[in-house]
Amino acid sequence: MARSAESVRAVIKAYDVRGIVGEQIDEDFVREVGGSFARLMRSEGAGAVVVGHDMRDSSPSLSAAFAEGVTAQGLDVVAIGLASTDQLYYASGLLDCPGAMFTASHNPARYNGIKLCRAGAKPVGQQSGLQVISEEVTSGVPAFEGAAGTVSERDVLDGYGEYLRGLVDLSGIRPLKVAVDAGNGMGGHTVPAVLGGLPLEIVPLYFELDGNFPNHEANPLEPANLVDLQALVRESGADIGLAFDGDADRCFVVDERGEPVAPSAITALVAERELAKDPGATIIYNLITSHTVPELVERQGGVAVRTRVGHSFIKAQMADTGAVFGGEHSAHYYFRDFWGADSGMLAAMHVLAALGGQDGTLSDLMAEYTTYAASGEINSTLNSAEAQAERMEAVVATFTDRAVSIDRLDGVTVDLGEGTWFNLRASNTEPLLRLNAEAPTSEGVGAIVDEVLAIVRA
Repeated sequence: MARSAESVRAVIKAYDVRGIVGEQIDEDFVREVGGSFARLMRSEGAGAVVVGHDMRDSSPSLSAAFAEGVTAQGLDVVAIGLASTDQLYYASGLLDCPGAMFTASHNPARYNGIKLCRAGAKPVGQQSGLQVISEEVTSGVPAFEGAAGTVSERDVLDGYGEYLRGLVDLSGIRPLKVAVDAGNGMGGHTVPAVLGGLPLEIVPLYFELDGNFPNHEANPLEPANLVDLQALVRESGADIGLAFDGDADRCFVVDERGEPVAPSAITALVAERELAKDPGATIIYNLITSHTVPELVERQGGVAVRTRVGHSFIKAQMADTGAVFGGEHSAHYYFRDFWGADSGMLAAMHVLAALGGQDGTLSDLMAEYTTYAASGEINSTLNSAEAQAERMEAVVATFTDRAVSIDRLDGVTVDLGEGTWFNLRASNTEPLLRLNAEAPTSEGVGAIVDEVLAIVRA
């Protein structure tokens, strides 16, 4: 069936498919998406698609409808059932077939969506498939004249856990007490399978799978959603706290004091560990990651490659450069040995290995990777692209005479020298300008933020 281009574009976004269930996404819609995705994958030689889903109430029926769309186009479906997104990537790599994960990640309960990948967990973005799918769903997906595919079920959870434990050996670390907030998301499903049986005392919080998120939104990027984990770490005397988002592909870390650890610092730690295994390797970082990361990589003899924000860009750079690891400010961490895909669990295991391999506290360990003060991401609402562009150019004009360099790889990045810089860019999904700033001191960060926001919010 044909749909309006506007309604389809509102759901098939730059990186994935996402919208409100019953209003923007329903079984008919995802059946069409499944059919178009199958056509695209069949044209590239695929014979099957692996499908997984999170714990949202709508996920089982939507994933089943998607499977119907795939099989109607002659491809088989391997259904892995409940899964984290990185578990789906594992299945895509293991089976060497394209994949579809039904999740809306950290979004509220009324949302759902689909993260798509090619065989070997390779990305599907706007320019690498989503635009084609959007156009076909808009005009109507052509019927397939051949025989329908079949659906089979496969449990890959144990294999996923075994594979990760083969990448990071935790068996010899000192015993650690680990508080984990699964946020009623898929971390409650994967943490026991991956970390069970290791020298870790897991203190669980909100492990019950519940797509209505009764305790807090499964978005650890928001400080309010870390409060319960911070309290649990302090009360239980845990050595470390881990918080997963709804589909458990991102992991945030809290130290023994209950203080959040910046994802840039985690990126630096993991980069150092990967470079120790593979000297001279390439590390990817996005342009709003702390400069601590490229400085450490170059100091360790590695090659640091800077990229735009967004997983499709990072994954493309991982593939193009053969990078061993990549990290983003949003706590997405990508591993060559995990098919170039992101895994919050694997990043957490690296931190546990580093912490458990020495006697000090996590706060002491992470101090080595925290050289600058940072603003975090600060959003300003501007309702039109024209207004966003106008304010960005006004900011550039204000700083041009003071800047060491200005580039437009993603929005505008202004380097003021001596470790002080900021990036201002438009959101891909919301009417927002996003500001990130870094400087040697918190006072320096505050001064930059105040000056930029005075222009943006004028």
